[in-house]
Amino acid sequence: MVIENHKKPVKYVDKVEKGYSRTDLAANRLIELILEKGFQPGDKLPNEYELAALLGIGRSAVREAIRQLVSRNILKVRQGAGTFVAQKTGIPEDPLGLTFIGHDPGLALELSDVRMLIEPAAAELAAINATDEQIDRMVELCDEIGRLVIEGKSYVSADLEIHRYIGECCGNSILRNLMFILSDASKIAIEVSKDRFRGVAHMEHEKLVQAIRRRDSVGARYAMISHLNNSRQHFAEQKENPQGQ
Repeated sequence: MVIENHKKPVKYVDKVEKGYSRTDLAANRLIELILEKGFQPGDKLPNEYELAALLGIGRSAVREAIRQLVSRNILKVRQGAGTFVAQKTGIPEDPLGLTFIGHDPGLALELSDVRMLIEPAAAELAAINATDEQIDRMVELCDEIGRLVIEGKSYVSADLEIHRYIGECCGNSILRNLMFILSDASKIAIEVSKDRFRGVAHMEHEKLVQAIRRRDSVGARYAMISHLNNSRQHFAEQKENPQGQ
């Protein structure tokens, strides 16, 4: 995307407002510019010289603003290619600290409870809003899970991807982002349960995808609930009886 030339640069607040540094102000103005010009995830921004002219600030301030927005996962810098709007704009890599859940069934149970609040709603909306092409992709991911299970290989990535993709297709950007934040939940459920539900993984996902394919929103909601409840019940039992693990 190319930004049209402006005769005048965007007004920049010279006086540092209370509680905001110059870098904060420059970063906020850069966000405003991204929104004003309709940049989408994956779009390349103008170079440093152009941004400095557009914002009416020095190149050093532009660099600092970009660094801040990279740390907030709003921008991505690719060496030799330039600066781009992040694909998952503003979503930190692991805001819930899922990496550190480890094998604690109590925390896994809490995660399952959160998933039960969010993922059935996403499945229900996906049955309403997903395009035929998106549903075909869900079928492919479901088939991939089945193939990997039969071959005795890890299906974690495909399992994670199908849940993330259902969120992508639900038609609600906030819910989509929440699903992305929870995207490691499938991996955690498989690891903490020691993959005890491998035998039903394909069947459960198939029921879920078929409900979405039928545009059966209620069926999709309850298929997701049924799917998630297997591991949730296991974690609840583990928490109550740790010795039975």
